[in-house]
Amino acid sequence: MDPMWIVLADEGKARILECREPGHQLEEVEELTDAGAHADNADFRRDAYGRRSGGDIRMGGNATASAGEEKLDHEAELFARRVAERLSEAHRQHRYGQLRIAAAPRFLGRLRKVMDQEVSKAVVDEIDKDWLQLDRRTLAQRLFPEQQGQRNA
Repeated sequence: MDPMWIVLADEGKARILECREPGHQLEEVEELTDAGAHADNADFRRDAYGRRSGGDIRMGGNATASAGEEKLDHEAELFARRVAERLSEAHRQHRYGQLRIAAAPRFLGRLRKVMDQEVSKAVVDEIDKDWLQLDRRTLAQRLFPEQQGQRNA
């Protein structure tokens, strides 16, 4: 049986884990990060959200906010494409047979739009939650609750 890959992602980081059998230990495969999102996120967010109430009234007060939001959206879109390309490459190499994705809701939507059709067919579960920071044990409990009960019985 081909392993199952689990992708945990948000707009700046993606963790890929592997599970050989449901309920068994999850192994880290790799981590992808968007350097631009991490390096500039504070500035972009400040531009996109922090200056809404301020700003020059003559410019409508939102010129900087719009530019910041567009930059964040563009970075997130590029990162979603990068994650999707990595999943396509691994699928062609038969590195996994099934795919489960847990991602921040907005990023999950972006990822769906750019995923290859063959990769989409491998998706067995989509969870619109940001589980990126969870440890592997907690992830296994959330992803495979039925196996956790059997192991403890």
